[in-house]
Amino acid sequence: MTITVGQDTAKTRKSITAGSQKISYYSIPAAQDAGLGDFSKLPAALKVVLENMLRFEDGKTVTVDDIKAFAEWGAKGGKNPREIAYRPARVLMQDFTGVPAVVDLAAMRDGLVALGGNAEKINPLNPVDLVIDHSVMIDEFGNPRAFQMNVDREYERNMERYTFLKWGQKAFNNFRVVPPGTGICHQVNLEYLAQTVWTDTDQNGEEVAYPDTLVGTDSHTTMVNGMAVLGWGVGGIEAEAAMLGQPISMLIPEVVGFELTGAMMEGTTGTDLVLKVVEMLREKGVVGKFVEFYGAGLDSLPLADRATIANMAPEYGATCGFFPIDGETLRYLRTTGRDEDRIALVEAYAKENGMWRGDDYAPVYTDTLSLDMGTIVPAISGPKRPQDYVALTNAKAAFADEMANTFKRPMGKEVAVDGEDYTLESGKVVIASITSCTNTSNPYVMIGAGLVARKAAALGLDRKPWVKTSLAPGSQVVSAYLEAAGLQDDLDKIGFNLVGYGCTTCIGNSGPLQPEISKAVNEGDLVATSVLSGNRNFEGRISPDVRANYLASPPLVVAYALAGTMDINLATDPIAQTPDGKDVYLKDIWPTTQEVAELVEQTVTREAFQTKYADVFKGDEKWQAVETTDSQTYDWPVQSTYVQNPPYFQGMSKEPGVITNIEGAKVLAVLGDMITTDHISPAGSFKADTPAGQYLTERQVPVREFNSYGSRRGNHEVMMRGTFANIRIKNEMLDGVEGGYTKGPDGAQTSIFDAAMAHQANGTPLVVFGGEQYGAGSSRDWAAKGTALLGVKAVISESFERIHRSNLVGMGVIPFEFTNGDSRKSLGLTGEETVSISGLDTIQPLQEVPCAITMADGTVKNIMIKCRIDTAIEIEYIEHGGVLHYVLRDLAKAG
Repeated sequence: MTITVGQDTAKTRKSITAGSQKISYYSIPAAQDAGLGDFSKLPAALKVVLENMLRFEDGKTVTVDDIKAFAEWGAKGGKNPREIAYRPARVLMQDFTGVPAVVDLAAMRDGLVALGGNAEKINPLNPVDLVIDHSVMIDEFGNPRAFQMNVDREYERNMERYTFLKWGQKAFNNFRVVPPGTGICHQVNLEYLAQTVWTDTDQNGEEVAYPDTLVGTDSHTTMVNGMAVLGWGVGGIEAEAAMLGQPISMLIPEVVGFELTGAMMEGTTGTDLVLKVVEMLREKGVVGKFVEFYGAGLDSLPLADRATIANMAPEYGATCGFFPIDGETLRYLRTTGRDEDRIALVEAYAKENGMWRGDDYAPVYTDTLSLDMGTIVPAISGPKRPQDYVALTNAKAAFADEMANTFKRPMGKEVAVDGEDYTLESGKVVIASITSCTNTSNPYVMIGAGLVARKAAALGLDRKPWVKTSLAPGSQVVSAYLEAAGLQDDLDKIGFNLVGYGCTTCIGNSGPLQPEISKAVNEGDLVATSVLSGNRNFEGRISPDVRANYLASPPLVVAYALAGTMDINLATDPIAQTPDGKDVYLKDIWPTTQEVAELVEQTVTREAFQTKYADVFKGDEKWQAVETTDSQTYDWPVQSTYVQNPPYFQGMSKEPGVITNIEGAKVLAVLGDMITTDHISPAGSFKADTPAGQYLTERQVPVREFNSYGSRRGNHEVMMRGTFANIRIKNEMLDGVEGGYTKGPDGAQTSIFDAAMAHQANGTPLVVFGGEQYGAGSSRDWAAKGTALLGVKAVISESFERIHRSNLVGMGVIPFEFTNGDSRKSLGLTGEETVSISGLDTIQPLQEVPCAITMADGTVKNIMIKCRIDTAIEIEYIEHGGVLHYVLRDLAKAG
């Protein structure tokens, strides 16, 4: 691929020799010598962004003043929120978000043809990798057949989607697909795709080195920051714009320094560390900020643990959690099979450009906080949010408190299970899953889990019979080293058989529970629990039968499967008994740090990575057999319930409109704090009596083939019906009702979808009210797309999470924040109000505008709200009806 770089900063262009290569690069010290400012104390994370400015400076999109602003950032103590145009090197997608992105690109080709343009102009200009990892569902578990049976069902369910993706791979340039059964996108990125320092040919035919950067259509794209690759999650809308050459408009971020000191104690894991980091940073408040980790503690922190911490940046709210390049980065690159010349380039480039973490690394940060890793103790988080940290010693008492205060249910109520010789009660663990890129990328915790299983099996222990156990690694390399260590056999003995390579339980694809267990849980109104080594435990995400979800390290997931309940103090109580009645405690089966380290050293090898990634894009026989057409535009299958041509660009004019005031809007929903994108656009399964289920039933799709919301994101008809449809969402317009319901125009309770369609038929605009941290969680663009298609013109909340705010703007929905201490509660909002917002016809970024709320009794409350259109380019996006409309019109004008 050819990159176009700026011409006006020629003085900063230098060359470097590394290994067998001599290569050009843009030098930050040279920019300083040229009088552009003092950049010496910038954090490494911000130097990556600065280099981007140097490379693309053209006097228009990126100016010399943009470069100088970074020096001012340091002079102002880590603050200078100047708007800049940032261009990442590449884009990463997974299939749940990738399918709708490719659908949009295909629809844009149709739209461009309709506007008189050339369809081939719609092509990724930057490399795009899509990894199919979100589709596999755990139908089968706990036996040797599980993996193959789940793979077979995956292809049966998803063939329409896979056919479409294969068409996209043929039709679009710079677009590659990693087939199903390979691994999770973030782990594949960490272990194979990412290079830390990227190289490409510029418009003059010269090879240029620059920091590896990316955006991804999944919030956990941040994982790769563990190896000093700057990346974060964006919605599919923003990613599509980046693919098509549109720079990402952003403000120079604040950078919070997180100092790590000390070393991890015996018996603790990287998971325990990250759960504490999440708690601390959520309390600190880092939304929209970079977090950079520094300090002497990094000297003993393996890159696998760094990646775990970086992975969970969305959970602590930051744009990213970055680790600078150091000796550990080089060690990891070598272990994972990267080319020796590339490793030499990474070291030389980082040292030349001031991005190396040496003993003298002491940058300026906006703010700092510190953690002694020697204070870390075994822990879990739950039952509803990743930041709800619970020390393992307090887990039993904490669960009892949740039962009394959150779930308001008694402990100890037993319910018989049909055909079984055991009973269920609240707190029983019905799902124990080793899953997710967050932890399965870390050989220390995976080997640790295998050793717990080995010691347990040797004592004759097994999972409790009501526990659905599963092992879903993030890459095939994990299976290679578990098998090499002989640990997979031990995991199999207690039910942790391989079920697939993908996100599974973490994304909500936990599959059905045994029907008799599901029946007992629901008839008894029990609080069943899950324990997973994932990153998300939001309400309604993991399983419709489970109300309390806990995040834990893989070894603790195994321990909880053996115990079978949350009503236990794992630190002190016996977890189980041997066949001869002897009590077994956690300490009896917990491996030492040395045991784990020795096995990691023996089995996690460079050769394993090179072998498993040798044919990463080839796929198995099933993938190779997927047939597709060879055409520039997609022949949309009319009968498909997976892939449909979305309405965004149909009938689009050649010129944009203007932003108009919102008059007489009705309220679709009044929502509380921490409404996540899972609440707004769930990814998991749905039932026949939901609007989405009714849509599929009308098209003769049997319930068994419903699959999930996530798998049907290529069909806007399903996704509109699934918007605000999470089974645990609570609309405060109704009294205690859970699920996707509201009041229709006639005042009667109905589904949110049906109410929205009725309002649309009446020509009535809609608004949604929310609380704090609206849109937290996943980067899913359907949370914004669905909102827009339902006819919502504005979302008014106390605060927004970064990605969802951007996605709303990208879909033409205007986000607003309450000011002056106002909130839905202080204003007494019930959903019976009518809302008008003025001042939008002359709106400026971050401007406060008047909002008139007419109450049910006719009185009017006039308040000021802050418009969260943050930048000038975002105003243009809203005028065009969204960022993709902006890009499409721009391409049409170019001819």
